[in-house]
Amino acid sequence: MTITAVAPPTHTRPAGLARGFLTGGVTGVSLTAFISGCVVGKAPLIIIGLVLPAVYGLVLHLCTLPRRSREKAVAPRTALAMVESLEAVGSDTSDVPVRFELTVAPDDAPAYRVEIRQGINLVELPDYRPRGIVVVEYPPDRPWECRIVKRPTPAWEERAAGAYLDSAPGPVMKDDPPTGRAGGFLTLLGLLLGVGAVLLLFRADLFGPDASSTAPKPSASTSSTTTVTSATGTVTLGPGRSMLDHGELRRAVESLTQDGETRQALTVVVQDRLLTVVFSPTGVRTSGFDPRSLPFDRVAALVEEARSTLGVDSPRSWQLTADGVTGSLALRVVVTGDGGTGSLEADGQGTVLRRNGS
Repeated sequence: MTITAVAPPTHTRPAGLARGFLTGGVTGVSLTAFISGCVVGKAPLIIIGLVLPAVYGLVLHLCTLPRRSREKAVAPRTALAMVESLEAVGSDTSDVPVRFELTVAPDDAPAYRVEIRQGINLVELPDYRPRGIVVVEYPPDRPWECRIVKRPTPAWEERAAGAYLDSAPGPVMKDDPPTGRAGGFLTLLGLLLGVGAVLLLFRADLFGPDASSTAPKPSASTSSTTTVTSATGTVTLGPGRSMLDHGELRRAVESLTQDGETRQALTVVVQDRLLTVVFSPTGVRTSGFDPRSLPFDRVAALVEEARSTLGVDSPRSWQLTADGVTGSLALRVVVTGDGGTGSLEADGQGTVLRRNGS
């Protein structure tokens, strides 16, 4: 069977642009509110940052529920397709994510090209090859959302065995059509407007004088500077010293917690000569951790492992972030160099969980 291909249908999603703008706005508001609330110790800002994304997700789910119900009620169409090309894009599980470019030839419509991603079992991967004929299904109103039928009916299997298809010309449709420059611009615009809205509405709390904060306390040592406020604490080492030196990080953390009270931390950020601790707001019940519980003896080894095993050429800088907002302590080491950026994640004991190369 030979199919004469014509230009494929096009599709636009104005609703996707609006959703991208709203998502950017909600992201900007929630992140700015949460971070600002933690820094200045304002519970309303922290609550806004935590509640707003959940409310937005619920509203979005309810608004799209009728459309998704209608889409599920429409019976999919079946057609033959020719594999133009395929490429495995991952191998985390037995089902390998594969990017297919197909020429789809419906019985009652012109042929078109589409790019999809679908998980294929590693054992079945050799069954798919360029110029091979497969059976696909797709919603009638969304032909770009086609999926390869792994076990077609005998009738369609017989048709596929004896079919021959011509390649359809581009452009190639995708099962998750990109929003393009307009969508990216609207998302960025929403993000910036969200950030600006929080800074404008709460400017008095964020930029006004903080009566609860204490004056910075420089340490007596001439080789390091310690600054402590009600929300944060920092230690800056002098030239020739590093947080990776033996016992240096432990002494720096203890210098921020030597006032006798156990101050919980939301985040601890360690760089070569700089330590920053974001403390939990006073009087607010939030998840956190004791910064003195960090696995100090494992920090230098984690940084060295990140430098040598993540494939980053000529690593220049590193940063370790300890986060306890979710309730359990998690460590993340990011290394930056000429070859890009790589990261390493570990648990609260310093045991490596995963690596992400550049």
